[in-house]
Amino acid sequence: MTITRTTREPLTAADLTSIRKDFPILSREVNGHPLAYLDSGATSHKPRVVLDVERAFLETENSAVHRGAHTLAAEATELFEDARARVARFIGARDDEVVWTSNATTAANLLAYAIGNAMPGSPFTLGPGDEIVATELEHHANLIPWQQLAARTGATFRYIPIDDDGALRLELLPEIITERTRILAFAHVSNVLGTIAPVAELVAAAHRVGALVVLDACQSAPHLPLNVTALDVDFAFFSGHKMLGPTGIGVLWGRRALLAELPPFLTGGSMITTVTMEKAEFLPPPQRFEAGTQPVSQAIALAAAIDYLEHWGLDRIAAHEHALGAAMVAGLHTIDGVRVLGAGSGAPRAGLAAFVLEGVHAHDLGQFLDDRGIAVRVGHHCAQPLHRRLGTTASTRASSYLYTTPGEVARLVEGVAAATTFFGRNG
Repeated sequence: MTITRTTREPLTAADLTSIRKDFPILSREVNGHPLAYLDSGATSHKPRVVLDVERAFLETENSAVHRGAHTLAAEATELFEDARARVARFIGARDDEVVWTSNATTAANLLAYAIGNAMPGSPFTLGPGDEIVATELEHHANLIPWQQLAARTGATFRYIPIDDDGALRLELLPEIITERTRILAFAHVSNVLGTIAPVAELVAAAHRVGALVVLDACQSAPHLPLNVTALDVDFAFFSGHKMLGPTGIGVLWGRRALLAELPPFLTGGSMITTVTMEKAEFLPPPQRFEAGTQPVSQAIALAAAIDYLEHWGLDRIAAHEHALGAAMVAGLHTIDGVRVLGAGSGAPRAGLAAFVLEGVHAHDLGQFLDDRGIAVRVGHHCAQPLHRRLGTTASTRASSYLYTTPGEVARLVEGVAAATTFFGRNG
């Protein structure tokens, strides 16, 4: 599907009406109320065109890729590689720099384990005296792989702390990112606070000392224009299911020269050139990192999801969600006992807000909102250190997407206000 759109006005009410018609699930009711889905930060819904593209492939062209000489295999391979090229263009990369994975967590672990398997003398070799740096904001998927890599190699794991408002303490960069730093990993957008990282400053600090930069783009690729080349990072990863695509598909991007230096993570079929009973030789990237049966229909559907996003425009989507996020924060701040995590009202953020209602457990609040048809995420959102630093074990998170309406945000604020009475805060 190729769609072009030349106008750049913000998403209008008419646009939202049109968009919502493309998502069948948004028309259902939950507990007798129209569904207000405010959990897109966890997983997004899929428009009909994405569902139709994947179904059409499975019904008419399904076959193993890079293996057969018959017509279906050739058609499947062409669609599969076209999808790779589509993703590459979406992020400003080369086709041969895009590695398919099953999700973003797998992508992060692939990279960490491949680095750990590097031979002595490789630019990736790690050992005692070397340091790996992340931030206190990280999702566990961009934290634990680096902790484990440090433990396996004898390197030291460090992190950039945050202040009481959840902002990175950038004044500490000279102390934390030093000549010993080999890797800096951080999230482009916090999945809890919605804050957008100062990418240029972090990348400059890392590259100044020769460190590699790994960008978690899970909460940016679906919502913001993303160009990995312009950002000057070395690796990045994201998931399809958060950006209108299916589950079971993720992307690892890396600079071509760096991917070429990495050893494989998984071995087996589809990633080799020659195998004897004594040794094996491996394909160049990206196929070197794609052992086994590929997520073919999922990759093709992800390309359709990207077409859909670009039809509406990532800049327009970002502006729409920024307004929704600001409205969430402003509305929640009017409710007695609510503490919004992160920067206050008026600060730049993505279209999400995590908050705590004093005296009410996040799970109880989530259930109360669900009874009203409002779907939110509750818990630590795979970011326990961040929550611990901010003095709470769990929070309620509302997250928007291009199909979210101002009315749904208003329902959220009204629901939280009603919860204060229901749980006895104003009784």
